[in-house]
Amino acid sequence: MRLEATSKPDQYHVWMTDDELLKLRRAAATHRDDLVIQFGGFVGLRAFEIPQITPNHVKRIDDDHYRLRVPEGKDTTGSGGKPRDAYLPKDLESDIYRYQSAEDIGRDEPLVDLSERGVRDVVKRTAERAAEQTGDEDFQYVSSHDLRRRFAQRLLVDEQLNPRVVMQVGGWDSFQAIEPYLNAPTPDVVNEAFEEVGLG
Repeated sequence: MRLEATSKPDQYHVWMTDDELLKLRRAAATHRDDLVIQFGGFVGLRAFEIPQITPNHVKRIDDDHYRLRVPEGKDTTGSGGKPRDAYLPKDLESDIYRYQSAEDIGRDEPLVDLSERGVRDVVKRTAERAAEQTGDEDFQYVSSHDLRRRFAQRLLVDEQLNPRVVMQVGGWDSFQAIEPYLNAPTPDVVNEAFEEVGLG
């Protein structure tokens, strides 16, 4: 985990790995809290977008592909929040279905019935538990936006996905908006780069 200083004291941008994201998920107190972590870390949803999601927003494309309709994304153009179709991993689609069935959630009811602040609080509490469980104090700095940061970095750096695809599914309107995620290689990417030039 890498911490990057911000302009605010005792607040950091946290760059996690997928292993660290898994540790965070293991610290989730409930199935709902785990969904919050997954929505941020694997779909790239912002804290205010998570409470918008209902089972009706899950769209099956074919046997192996799903999308998650985000009704109102962030307004970055001044023209009002806009909907988008985020990529929904198959495992998470199954998890959503199990949770909906277990909790008897209607097709038009929120999967995560919390406010934006409530979502942020879930991430904060889960991160504090992860710090206790793992002994890694850096977890205490994890915020809901750091989950989105992991989502973007995985796609752009780890998987080297087309930035235009990442912009579309993540709701970014410009290359400038995703540029910070391109300039922060993960430890694995650094190791591979050195090995490729024979300095491993």
